[in-house]
Amino acid sequence: MSDKVHPDHYKLNNNLEVIDFIEALGLGAGFKLGNAIKYIARVGKKNGENEATTIDKAIWYLNRFKNKYTNID
Repeated sequence: MSDKVHPDHYKLNNNLEVIDFIEALGLGAGFKLGNAIKYIARVGKKNGENEATTIDKAIWYLNRFKNKYTNID
């Protein structure tokens, strides 16, 4: 999928996304929470990117964490 939150350049040569590779290594939980914190901390600070897109990126990582590592609905 190519969009502002998940662009095509996040894919490796075999079309596998980097996040899928990281999860396969067993590093997914910390990676997702760390990325959410990163995006939250830089809301309004990255030149050329609107705040809603940055927040959407944080939410994407939090939702992926929630769906994979918790029983929260």
